[in-house]
Amino acid sequence: MTNGHLDVISRTAVQFDEVTVTVVINPNKQGMFSVPERIEMLTEATAHLGNVRVDSWQGLLVDYARAHGITAIVKGLRGANDFDYELQMAQMNHKLTGVDTLFVATNPAYSYLSSSLVKEVATYGGDVADMLPATVHKRLLARIAERTAAKR
Repeated sequence: MTNGHLDVISRTAVQFDEVTVTVVINPNKQGMFSVPERIEMLTEATAHLGNVRVDSWQGLLVDYARAHGITAIVKGLRGANDFDYELQMAQMNHKLTGVDTLFVATNPAYSYLSSSLVKEVATYGGDVADMLPATVHKRLLARIAERTAAKR
């Protein structure tokens, strides 16, 4: 989770009575953090937002939305490439279930951030402290240290 994600979540929380941040489980991807760790970090980072809850789901996000009575999915967009990809997904999701997708343009201060880029920079010793919530930054550095130690 980057500060860009947190910004979109915070701005969305102002617009809706309840916001559910969903960690979608993809068995084909091995992330740096487990699903329970990701949920914990998201919960910590959004604790100040009283109307945000964090959950997980394996399968299509749109099926989660339908199963939980959620009528809209919010996606943050950094640029045109995000839009091209997310528009197609939004149209497919609407076709499958009728759930709408709302797009939130990223704050320009965060438009260059991606979690994979931040992880890569941090892995090579770059300073990413101002790009992540403090608790996430601390965990990221600890995980990188663990992996470095394991390689020795």
